[in-house]
Amino acid sequence: MHNTIVAPSLLSANFAHLEKDIEMINNSQADWLHVDVMDGVFVPNISFGTPIMESLKKSCKKLIDVHLMIVQPERYITLFKDAGAHLLNVHYEASTHLHRTIQQIKAEGMKAAVTINPHTPVAVLEDIICDVDMVLLMSVNPGFGGQKFIENTYKKVTQLKSLIEKNNTETIIQVDGGVNLETGKKLVELGANALVAGNFVFSSPNPTDTIAQLKAL
Repeated sequence: MHNTIVAPSLLSANFAHLEKDIEMINNSQADWLHVDVMDGVFVPNISFGTPIMESLKKSCKKLIDVHLMIVQPERYITLFKDAGAHLLNVHYEASTHLHRTIQQIKAEGMKAAVTINPHTPVAVLEDIICDVDMVLLMSVNPGFGGQKFIENTYKKVTQLKSLIEKNNTETIIQVDGGVNLETGKKLVELGANALVAGNFVFSSPNPTDTIAQLKAL
């Protein structure tokens, strides 16, 4: 039995009934709530920022996993800590001084994670793998929900798994984009520990049940 971490993505929630969706997540088997913050610069979309986070902090009972798809993420570390982030995730491609940014996140008492885009090779993580609590592999191009899963991600999970084993770290492997029961099953078999699911959860007839099925992978 795998203990797969399931992190439904807020990006796919119904913002007109956000409280209802948060309540559903609170009462489900979800482990984390995945929050995508986009600035319209690093990715071609704008999502939401700290005001939404502040309201989540009050009502969400799950760990809040924040994925910053923004330029200069180091400028907002304290802001997101104060807004309730437990885990802060920055893009390799957006961080000029990645090591320093990771240290700053940890200094604020949060778990630190790094994300790589579909075109970025796993090898770039060689010198940072021992410093991060989690690596997020994007299995679609970041910016929009509901995209098709990029098959090359399977190979990247395998490569990342062997990098983690080689360095003897406890780093979590998270995958985001096009995750469903079929892709999720294969990802977990290859070594992924955390699955982000947006559309697949929120557009399903019974989101709570869908979360339970992902959890059982």
